[in-house]
Amino acid sequence: MSDDNSQQSYSYEQAGVSIAAGNALVKAIAPLARATARPGADADLGGFGGFFDPRAAGYTDPLLVAANDGVGTKVKLAIDHDRHDQIGIDLVAMCVNDLIVQGAEPLLFLDYFATGKLENGVAERVIAGIAEGCKIAGCALIGGETAEMPGMYAAGDYDLAGFCVGAVERGEQLTGEAVQEGDVLLGLASSGVHSNGYSLVRRLAADKSWKLDRPALFDQETLLIDALIAPTRIYVKSLLPFVRPQDAKPARIHALAHITGGGLLENIPRVLPKGLHARIDADAWAQPRLMAFLQAQGNIEPAEMARTFNCGIGMVLAVAADDVAAIKAELEAAGETVHVIGAIEAGEKGCTVQGSADTWSARETWQAVHIG
Repeated sequence: MSDDNSQQSYSYEQAGVSIAAGNALVKAIAPLARATARPGADADLGGFGGFFDPRAAGYTDPLLVAANDGVGTKVKLAIDHDRHDQIGIDLVAMCVNDLIVQGAEPLLFLDYFATGKLENGVAERVIAGIAEGCKIAGCALIGGETAEMPGMYAAGDYDLAGFCVGAVERGEQLTGEAVQEGDVLLGLASSGVHSNGYSLVRRLAADKSWKLDRPALFDQETLLIDALIAPTRIYVKSLLPFVRPQDAKPARIHALAHITGGGLLENIPRVLPKGLHARIDADAWAQPRLMAFLQAQGNIEPAEMARTFNCGIGMVLAVAADDVAAIKAELEAAGETVHVIGAIEAGEKGCTVQGSADTWSARETWQAVHIG
């Protein structure tokens, strides 16, 4: 007697993958990608890859610089609270900010969106945010991959990855070799938690039973979820005139550090040569109220704050002391909030963040040190 199942006709749709949904998504996002077109890229989707012409972007002898990243467990916060529209900006920001610190202009971007089932327009909302991030950064969204994988993700879950390629003229890349003793450190204000530290944020939210859909204790005009989910600031257009000057003058920034996982303490040494030490004065800027809230809720020591969160500073610049006033004024004119936060001194390669009593809720003067 034959098994009835042997006569069953299988289809991809029955297995949980909708080719039609995937095709519909490509059609829906194609106009978003076209809106990011820039010299060197036409941003059409649908082929097996995307082309980019560096010469059309104004480069004569470019070095290509590549970066890839995700947004960590901030994605879970977006999923749990239906905040899908700006998480794509975070994805772009994490990649393009890593390129600009090397002196590279972000040129092209590709995304990877993976989920168990394409439904409810979530993918379109996420990719619209990616396209918006690309427009802010001035790079073209030239392609990507949308993977529908039943059984790999819980219902409603998805994950993101971003891949970005930039260019810098040969000899103009920022390596940190120009940093000198006496250089001043400028800090550009962050827009919130950015995209690091969310495993701790989510742990605090669960343990402290935060009401995320209610006004934040520190800002009655903003829901707590919206304060926590605010997208990572993209610094590319503000910094590009300094790292790619159009007047044949040398770059006026000696080094840039994107403050991501590891905080101020661990990211600044990544761009220092041997024999130089960064000293950061936490008294030099007001701790953002969101950061103070997180610190108080978790009873977090100042040193732990310095290596976990950006503490209000999303990008750090090392510049010559004589250039501080002019660079600060130009960055402020470009819309950045700029703080003088420290200096470079001779010493073992690393960073010290220090503060007075009461700074970052400390009970006494404190310092946190990272060597290496």
